[in-house]
Amino acid sequence: MAAVCCGLLLIGPAVATAATSTAAHAQAQHEERSRGMLVSAEKLYTLATPQAVAAELGAAGFGDDTVRHGVVAYRLVYRTVDAYGRPTTASGLLVLPLNSEGRLGAVSFAHGTGSHKDDSPSMQRGEFVSAPVIAHAAAGAAGVAPDYLGMGKGPGLHPWMDIGSETTASLDMLRAARAFAPRTGHVLEREVMVTGFSQGASATLGLGRALEAGEDRWFRLGALAPVSGAYDFGGAELPALLEGRLEPKSSVLYAAYTLVAFNRLHHIYDSPGEVFQAPYDSAVEALFDGTHTGEQLMRGTPGALGELLTEHGREMLAHPTGPLAAALRTTDAVCTDWAPRAPVRLYMATGDEQAVTANTEHCQAALTRNGVDAPVVDLGDVDYHGSRHLGSNVAAASAIVRWFGELRKQ
Repeated sequence: MAAVCCGLLLIGPAVATAATSTAAHAQAQHEERSRGMLVSAEKLYTLATPQAVAAELGAAGFGDDTVRHGVVAYRLVYRTVDAYGRPTTASGLLVLPLNSEGRLGAVSFAHGTGSHKDDSPSMQRGEFVSAPVIAHAAAGAAGVAPDYLGMGKGPGLHPWMDIGSETTASLDMLRAARAFAPRTGHVLEREVMVTGFSQGASATLGLGRALEAGEDRWFRLGALAPVSGAYDFGGAELPALLEGRLEPKSSVLYAAYTLVAFNRLHHIYDSPGEVFQAPYDSAVEALFDGTHTGEQLMRGTPGALGELLTEHGREMLAHPTGPLAAALRTTDAVCTDWAPRAPVRLYMATGDEQAVTANTEHCQAALTRNGVDAPVVDLGDVDYHGSRHLGSNVAAASAIVRWFGELRKQ
């Protein structure tokens, strides 16, 4: 009897574990299949003529030399996964050209850093974060722009500079756009051009890598055009920030966002007081909760890095170890661990006060070592409200629209 008892005890858990494993596998497959599923679609606005588009882009400070169509814009909410792979939702902007052919090539645009949930393409009409999407659509493509997790209509906090979730949010936004397009009489072609600015430049490379790895059954990478990215965040950007080679206020904000955002995912400190000086230790995390504007961030943080960071906080950024070092290795791999087969151009502006150009130099060197020809396009003396960094996004928009158009004709 004892032997029978023990045998049953051994078999029982094994059967239960197998059943649990099967159920978990089935759930995982269901969640994978639901990624990109459309939750809702809302028509936001129509710019009925090329002249109306030109006026909209001009008001935002962007050029209108590539405009050929009027456009219609939609906000899509779709299913995706969070930074831990759990089901969630996100939103994004889809802009389609009016009076265009039924089949459209897609352009995915990943936007730069914002602090408020509304600092995202689907929440702002004709502004800095949405103008490039409108420009691509006005040239005849389907402009697709994820808001990212925790931005726009997405729940929760934004996992800033987390390449994995930026990639899944971008890929699933493309899937949602493809699902919605037939309702407007369009079909999205397989080839997708991918571009993005600043934070979105790294997201651009992450999405390109996923597409070339075959992570979607339909879409294939057509070209990559990242702009002014912090591709070597740990090796080039953080040292420049700490050494005073960035604009001082930008250094403060990026240092704060780095510590807060990376701590949320990787637990790099136990309490804010370890890395932030008083009185900022009691307020800085709340400033990055998605409800505070850029102006509030400016007012709520000091003017110099020495007033923000404790000695330990500065040391953590200067010599990352443990979970932070591991996370930065992942962030910094966007140029180093693959070799794009599609055409690549790296856009930047000399004298960029926020993303030091060493980032682009390091990215190009890494791609070259991997056998990739990735020419750097220096956009020259560009300015947007006193910022060369922001100016590079404006100048690159038209240049990339033209380059993508040339590639589609080949």
